[in-house]
Amino acid sequence: MVLDGSNTQHKIRLSGIDCPERKQAWSARAKQALSDYVFDRQVTVDWEKRDRYKRIVAKILDGQQDVNLALVRDGLCWWYQKYASEQIAVDRVLYEDAEDGARREHRGLWSDQDPIPPWEWRRR
Repeated sequence: MVLDGSNTQHKIRLSGIDCPERKQAWSARAKQALSDYVFDRQVTVDWEKRDRYKRIVAKILDGQQDVNLALVRDGLCWWYQKYASEQIAVDRVLYEDAEDGARREHRGLWSDQDPIPPWEWRRR
């Protein structure tokens, strides 16, 4: 949830990434990291569409920092390649590189032997 200037709440779906589901390993850590990045901060919600659940699909920016990208770089979320075509070209490269780096350095969920992507977890 994000509050706008008039204190209206908006549900946000983070674009370009897929984070662990609630009962999945690393879920609590990813949620805490997101909170650490944005809680009580003035952020920019960069969006162009809503999903089928009417959530705003957005990239969250804290100043110049792309919070979605930071979560991937920290190894707490996957780059959601299924929706890569909706990202600008430079973001596709940055997010892919961030996931590759996190995987290579065994950061976050990549420290697990075989982390299960959320899109597979949801099909269970």
